[in-house]
Amino acid sequence: MAQVVTDKFGRPIRDLRISVTDKCNFRCRYCMPKEIFGDDFEFLKREQLLSFDEIERLARIYASLGVKKLRLTGGEPMMRKDLHELIERLTVIEGIEDIGLTTNGLLLKKHGKKLYDAGLRRINISLDAMDDELFGKINDRGIGTSRILEQIEYAIGLGFQIKINMVVQKGLNEQEILPMARYFKNLPVTLRFIEFMDVGNDNGWNFDKVVSKKEILETLQTEFDLEPLDPAYYGEVAKVYKHNDAADSYLGFITSVSESFCSTCTRARLSSDGKFYGCLFAVDGFDIKTLMRDGISDEELTEVLTGVWDNRDDRYSEIRTEITEEMRQKRKKINMSYIGG
Repeated sequence: MAQVVTDKFGRPIRDLRISVTDKCNFRCRYCMPKEIFGDDFEFLKREQLLSFDEIERLARIYASLGVKKLRLTGGEPMMRKDLHELIERLTVIEGIEDIGLTTNGLLLKKHGKKLYDAGLRRINISLDAMDDELFGKINDRGIGTSRILEQIEYAIGLGFQIKINMVVQKGLNEQEILPMARYFKNLPVTLRFIEFMDVGNDNGWNFDKVVSKKEILETLQTEFDLEPLDPAYYGEVAKVYKHNDAADSYLGFITSVSESFCSTCTRARLSSDGKFYGCLFAVDGFDIKTLMRDGISDEELTEVLTGVWDNRDDRYSEIRTEITEEMRQKRKKINMSYIGG
């Protein structure tokens, strides 16, 4: 039976997000802008990444501390070679009830079948516009929406449970809210609208670019009959609504900016080079990889990881409005491309 481990605010650890690579085949401006992550950018070398053995070991220990859900992120996780082999190993860990993958979807036709056969069932796919040209500009690779829709259709056919994540930015793609909702309403997926967040320091974020959940919902309600649902479990991040005129059709909102969910956040995060972070907006990580490669025992590592979570006091989204712009710029937060969303 898993231990009950809580942080300084009494929050248990239930979710572990594992970045398996810092590489990505997109250059989305809110995550990995091309001006910084150009063709000459030096990504982590293979030996700097956590190995599958190390990831499996950490997942087992975290499961003993109460983690029930794993999510693999990146970068783009499908760029990690033989990812299906890691999925196979994680699915059999005692205590792990759910494994998900966050992806831009471009490689699903290439790798989706192997991942499904390995035991993966849930995927989140990033898609920020229905307009082909606009989406090509957002990902800065010229990849049109139609190519991702083909991948989504393929993944639905395989049997995946799918959520579509749309980051909404004022002056960029708020006009795509209704077209996205119309398209996905009658498909077996959940569309989620994500407020533009100040992850890292390279995405040009400011409050003026945020389209709040309230604004998005008001736009949707001009056309759709929506009903809010109660949280399905403690720590559920998305605020979920259902379409009243369509069976099993749902929308979600990730409201990190306008409605903080720090008080019930149960997520631990592992970077691809083996550092623990207690928050998506963290500055400093705790180096676990070095401890493992120096020969620490499972018992000692369990004690260390328990202590790290015990000392967690992250609540950035609750204090964001108290921080001046100058302070925000000086705070060198980790980039989303490094830690995953």
